[in-house]
Amino acid sequence: MLSAEKNERLTRVGPDTPMGELLRRYWWPIATHDMVGRQPVRRRLLGEDLVLFRDAGGNLGLLEEHCPHRRASLSLGCTEQDGIRCGYHGWLFDTSGQCLEQPGEPADTTFAQRIRARAYPVQELGGLIFAYLGPEPAPLLPRYDLFVWDNVWRDIGHAELNCNFLQIMENSVDPYHVEWLHGRYGSFQKELAGEKPLEVLSKKHVKVAFEVFEHGILKRRILQGQSEQDEDWKIGHPLVFPGMLRIGGGGLHFFQIRVPVDDTHTWHVWYQTYRPTEHGTIPEQEAIPVYEVPVYQENGEFIHDYVDGQDIMAWVTQGEIADRSKEHLGKSDLGVITLRRLYQEQMDRVEDGEDPICVYRDPDRNTVIELPQEKDKFGGGEAFRKEFLNGGQTRYSPLKERIEPLFQRYGDADLVTR
Repeated sequence: MLSAEKNERLTRVGPDTPMGELLRRYWWPIATHDMVGRQPVRRRLLGEDLVLFRDAGGNLGLLEEHCPHRRASLSLGCTEQDGIRCGYHGWLFDTSGQCLEQPGEPADTTFAQRIRARAYPVQELGGLIFAYLGPEPAPLLPRYDLFVWDNVWRDIGHAELNCNFLQIMENSVDPYHVEWLHGRYGSFQKELAGEKPLEVLSKKHVKVAFEVFEHGILKRRILQGQSEQDEDWKIGHPLVFPGMLRIGGGGLHFFQIRVPVDDTHTWHVWYQTYRPTEHGTIPEQEAIPVYEVPVYQENGEFIHDYVDGQDIMAWVTQGEIADRSKEHLGKSDLGVITLRRLYQEQMDRVEDGEDPICVYRDPDRNTVIELPQEKDKFGGGEAFRKEFLNGGQTRYSPLKERIEPLFQRYGDADLVTR
C-alpha cells in the first residue's frame, strides 16, 4: 500500500504538482483531426482549460480558454485569417497568444502589444493533434512508428473516462488480470448469454517479467504451453512512458494512449493500424476514421461483454482516484510496483532540472521510433483472430470490416490481446 501523501504525489496532474510537472515534459494528444476546424473547441489537459482552433489560414492554435480582457471564453470566439477574435469585445489574438487588435481602444495606443494570452505549442501527426504544456524549449514531438509508417490503414477510437490516468496505466503492467478479468469473468458473461467461452484468453501465466528500458517498461510473459523461445518472452511489448501501451501482432498494431484530462478524468485513445507485413501495398486511405467507444449501456451499467469494456469497468470502479492506502499488493503486482517506482524516479529527475526518459531533442533519433512488439502473439491462429475481432474494442472500429477481406487475401494473421 501507499501512504496518502505518496498517492497524492502520483495522481495529481495539475500545475505545480510533482506529477503534473513531469507530465508537462511530454507532448499529449488533445484532439483528433476531425474535432477542430474554424469553430473553436474547448479542451482540457493536465487540469488546464484550453481552446483549440484552426484559423482561416489553416494554422492550429491552442490558448488558455479565458480571454485576458474580461475572462470570457474564447471558445465563443471567431476564427479569422490571423487568429481568433474574442466574441465578447473583439480582441484578436494570433496563435502565439499575442494580442493584435483591441476594438474600442484609442488608435494610437500600444496597449495591445503588452497583452498576451497564454499559448501552447500544438502539432498534428498521424491524425491526432498534440499539445505541449511544459517549459521551453519544447522537445520534439516523438515520431513513434504507428504515427508515421507508410502503407498503413489507421483509425482512432476514443472515450472520456471518469478516473485518474494512473489506474489505467497500472493495468498495463498487470498481466494476471488477463486470465481472470478477460478469461474467467469474460467467459462467465458469455455463459450467462448462452455463448461459448473465450478459450484463448483463459491461458494461465507461468512467468512474467518487467524490464525498464529506453522507452519505458518492456513486458514479457510465458503462458502455459509456452517457453522462453516464444515471442511473448523473447520480444514482449512495451508500456511507453509516460502514458501509452503498444500491443499487436500479425499486421495489426495498436497504441492505447491514456491522456490525463485532470485528476479525475482520462481521455482514452485507441489508435489502431493495419499494415501488411509481407504482401505488397494496400490502397491509400482517403481519411482516418474517428469513432467514439461507448462505455455505458442504456440502463447506465457498464458495457462489459468485450475486453476493453471489462478493463474500463475495472478502472472506473476503483474510484475517481484509487485509494492506494487501502490496497494490499502481492508478488503478482511486481509490474505495478515497477511502474510506480519509475514515475517516482522521473519526477525526481524533473525536480533536479533534468529531462525524464522518452524526451527527444535530437532530430536524428526522431525519424521513426520503432518499438518492440510480438508478431506471433500468444501463438496466434485463426480462432484467436476471430475471437479478438468479436471480443475487443475493434468491434466498434470502422476499419474492422475493411481489413477482414485483406486477411482473407493475405492469409491468416495473428492478432492481439492485452
